[in-house]
Amino acid sequence: MKAAIYYAFGGEIAVTEVPDPACPDSGVVIEVGATGICRSDWHGWMGHDSDVRLPQIPGHEFAGTVVAVGSGVKRFQKGDRVTLPFCLGCGSCPQCTCGHQQICDHYQQPGFTLPGSFAEFTAIPYADTNLVHLPDEIDFQTAAVLGCRFITSFRAVVDQGRIQAGQYLLVIGCGGVGLSAVLIGVACGATVIAVDIDAEKLALAAALGAAYTLNAALEKDIPEAVQAITGGGCHVSLDALGSITTCVQGIRSLRKRGKHIQVGLMTAQDSLPPIPMGRVISHELEILGSHGMQAHRYPEMLRMIERGVLQPARLLTRKVNLETGAQILQRMNTQPPTGVTVIDHF
Repeated sequence: MKAAIYYAFGGEIAVTEVPDPACPDSGVVIEVGATGICRSDWHGWMGHDSDVRLPQIPGHEFAGTVVAVGSGVKRFQKGDRVTLPFCLGCGSCPQCTCGHQQICDHYQQPGFTLPGSFAEFTAIPYADTNLVHLPDEIDFQTAAVLGCRFITSFRAVVDQGRIQAGQYLLVIGCGGVGLSAVLIGVACGATVIAVDIDAEKLALAAALGAAYTLNAALEKDIPEAVQAITGGGCHVSLDALGSITTCVQGIRSLRKRGKHIQVGLMTAQDSLPPIPMGRVISHELEILGSHGMQAHRYPEMLRMIERGVLQPARLLTRKVNLETGAQILQRMNTQPPTGVTVIDHF
């Protein structure tokens, strides 16, 4: 099969022929219909994630058609249209048995611990735990938008943040995760404030329904501006970027008893932020991490998409082939695309 593969961290991502994947007894082989190009793939390629096994085929947010089924699989068959969360649960550890497959003790992740979806075919273990039947109304390109950034934002905003209609949601960083959070927050009836340093991304956030946009390259004090807009602070802040600056901005922008959701990965010099713990205590703030979403939480989200309440396809800005996708991934830190780009032809 045709695939994009790298043999060294930060090395060339080459498009070449590699062997077709074998089907696990507990899993399936999926013919990839579309796969997103995510900043997490860039982190993996750079070696920021210690779980990445070399050589590696990147890609972890995708949808496609089941073409082979393992002997232990009961819920899926050849021809099924499917998608899946990027973090795969084993189905039997203490986390999985409590319904928290997104933090499985033995998790697997395409593009990191397993060969990923920048390929014509990919094999997925534990299919009955992790696969999701994709409604006919949702195409593969839209489903690929869901696979990491959108589901991560859905759980962060809905399950972790528990945003309510009429509340203020602050979204810092308007990449794929942040724009997804804007769309989801608006769908939940929240008043969304979006922050970025890129005017084009802020314009897209506004088009997606953000009531206020703040350019952090021009605004001297983001928390002060948020306090002024909201009359006391936002109810939920979400750091979709992952830096000391954005994390602390989110916490300082909260009203009393507010929630800060940390989604953006914090690496290197940003891995140990100086949290204003005095404010956390005096204001009874909550600081929560959020990592992906479980397969069993997909139905609510998919129903919202089918009803038109959520429109993730609005985040899709470009469709490319595998060769172009590999080039975009390698440039992602210096030339990040606006919105979501997917590979949909190989």
